[in-house]
Amino acid sequence: MNGNEAFFNEIRNGDFSKVKDILEKKPALMNSKDPRGSTPLILAAYYGHKDIALLLLEMGAQVDAKDASGNTALMGVCFKGYKEIAKLLIEKGANVNERNTMGGTSLIYSVTFNRLEIAKLLVDNGVEKSIKDSRGNTAMDHAKMQGRPALINLLEEDS
Repeated sequence: MNGNEAFFNEIRNGDFSKVKDILEKKPALMNSKDPRGSTPLILAAYYGHKDIALLLLEMGAQVDAKDASGNTALMGVCFKGYKEIAKLLIEKGANVNERNTMGGTSLIYSVTFNRLEIAKLLVDNGVEKSIKDSRGNTAMDHAKMQGRPALINLLEEDS
């Protein structure tokens, strides 16, 4: 296992002190990518390690960096349901309207995976509700297809 693989494993495992030590010695790893194109921030967010995500952001990690599929850290937490990390990413400037290679957005992910609190956070932070994915569906379309009344109500507000 090379040093970069070990670094990414420490992030996945959530070992804050080891990640911090590695970054202090090799700060260039902050915006490096693993074989799937994920950055350290994307991995920290996806695995729910808010402390590591905050460290990376404070060190200047690119908040809207994308993996090989065009997903950002914010999209990952909308999929996984980590509201506090979503809030942190938005506070640090994440683009709530960023799109992946399939046209998906954080709002579409939060609706698809029934993450009402994160969808509300996105709406409260000015997310564009009318963005369509590559199949021509908006977040509202996904909410209706999946029978999610609370999300439908949220998306209807101030439309």
